[in-house]
Amino acid sequence: MNLNTIHNVYFIGIGGIGMSAIAHYFASNGKQVAGYDKTPSQITKTLEGKGVAIHFEDALDNIPIPFLKKEETLIVYTPAIPGNHLELNYFFEHNFRVLKRAEILGKITENTFCLAVAGTHGKTTTSSILGHIM
Repeated sequence: MNLNTIHNVYFIGIGGIGMSAIAHYFASNGKQVAGYDKTPSQITKTLEGKGVAIHFEDALDNIPIPFLKKEETLIVYTPAIPGNHLELNYFFEHNFRVLKRAEILGKITENTFCLAVAGTHGKTTTSSILGHIM
């Protein structure tokens, strides 16, 4: 998949810290971004302030029309979304390009130099040290 051919990125579960960071990334790179989340939060308010359309009810009518163009749209979802989610099932049933959060992170970093920091303790410290070194 060539991310340069994608015009719209729709997130299901956009309010999480990881998903919102990816939404910021795509919005900063000129993509149209929209999404669904279960509840409003400061994270979703910040995204909305940057022009990202977000709704909080699982209903197909809430999806902005440009994001229903299969050829131009990528769907990104978090595995925290239940299997009976109407929007997610619609995108699968209509053969949209649908990726989990981890898969899109792999696509974004494909063919690039990437340092990933993971674990339960020390991520902030390790990331700070790496930022200083680089």
